[in-house]
Amino acid sequence: MNRSFDNEDDTRRDFLVLTTGAIATAGVGVAAWPFISSLNPAADVLATSTIDVDLEPIELGQRITVVWRSKPVFIDHRTAERIALAKADDNNPNLIDPAIDSDRVLREEWLIVIGICTHLGCIPLGQRPSDPRGEWVGWYCPCHGSQYDTSGRVRRRPAPRNLDLLPYRFLSDTLVRLG
Repeated sequence: MNRSFDNEDDTRRDFLVLTTGAIATAGVGVAAWPFISSLNPAADVLATSTIDVDLEPIELGQRITVVWRSKPVFIDHRTAERIALAKADDNNPNLIDPAIDSDRVLREEWLIVIGICTHLGCIPLGQRPSDPRGEWVGWYCPCHGSQYDTSGRVRRRPAPRNLDLLPYRFLSDTLVRLG
């Protein structure tokens, strides 16, 4: 009789341990959910996850800056001279971060890159005609002297890599979707 009583206590104890564990796990999940949810992008960032840019008003040789996901994006309507300069250095063995110009553009007359220096996150100069553009006629970061060419490739350090690319696609001849 005593042995039967022990089995009943063991069963009841097992049930209580499992039930308590399940409730504790659910409680931790409910308590952690707001924290996990806060790691998602904010609504304003999601709203700007893609933007459409009309390229028609951008004249040949002009550069503009648009904002995508709170980052400046440089759009360069490249002249034949800038395209030739970029292609001339495609096989240059001295490139810091080697890349072929055709791998960095979808259409050779349009260069679209994130306008943040890859060294310390500064915004390089070169968007306005009066800005210094460095030896390679691209962009110049005045903070530490990094220079980029007309394909956005880093040519002078301390920047470790080229200006970053972003996903984009042409919806028409004059409309591009960033993101």
